Amino acid sequence: MKVAIVQFKASTNKETNLKKIINFISKASKNKAKLVAFPEFMMFYTNSSQSPKQLAELAETIQGNFISEIAKSAKDNRIQVVGSFYEKSSKKDRVYDTSFVLDQTGKVISTYRKIHLYDALGFRESDKMTSGSKIAKPVKTSIGKIGMMICYDLRFPEMSRSLAVAGSEVLVAPSAWVKGDMKEEHWITINKTRAIENGCYVIAPDQVGNIYCGRSVIVDPYGKILIDMKKKQGIAYADIDLKKIKQIRKVLPLLKNRRTDIYSTLQA
Repeated sequence: MKVAIVQFKASTNKETNLKKIINFISKASKNKAKLVAFPEFMMFYTNSSQSPKQLAELAETIQGNFISEIAKSAKDNRIQVVGSFYEKSSKKDRVYDTSFVLDQTGKVISTYRKIHLYDALGFRESDKMTSGSKIAKPVKTSIGKIGMMICYDLRFPEMSRSLAVAGSEVLVAPSAWVKGDMKEEHWITINKTRAIENGCYVIAPDQVGNIYCGRSVIVDPYGKILIDMKKKQGIAYADIDLKKIKQIRKVLPLLKNRRTDIYSTLQA
């Protein structure tokens, strides 16, 4: 099953980005992809000078124009779409960083609000965002059961393991990975590790340009990188093979061999 991954440099203009996104959806469909995955912050790029209030004013609900137009394109092109957007919250001057899954009819079949905010290495996402309160259940799609993560979530193995144990065959992590010392090395290593330790595919579309490092990847369940987009903007394709997941989980039964009866006995 062919999947598409998109890497691009989001501008500060929501409508400009939306046009690009719809064009990528159409292109992925024409190339027979079953699903197309977009980076975190695909809605628009926000820099440090933008205030929490300004960001909150630009955010939308899941029923807003941004997602509605993408849903219409998904339906018109008969393709599943994964991406993220700034979602309005009930807290003053705070937004959710929310990912979504659209089926081929344009229906929203899953949403996930980022639970691990990037308060690290000099950044404080919590100054503008509020975190979600739960992990979304894996959702059935034509490429398998998808578990949703967002960017910084990748650094927390408990989350991907929880999603794998719950039935995820593919982890999708829309990201805007900030460049810096050793950051690309961390990015590649973490994505490969999440795939290997859970015996699943990892699809991690990333922003490129601005302050982000690119290197969007698709990794197979044995840790092989199928796609590495380096610094290029555009779209790339890889095949997802659910039989491969079953084969690797059979010969390398990491989920089955866990000793949950012992782990909890360790005291701090």
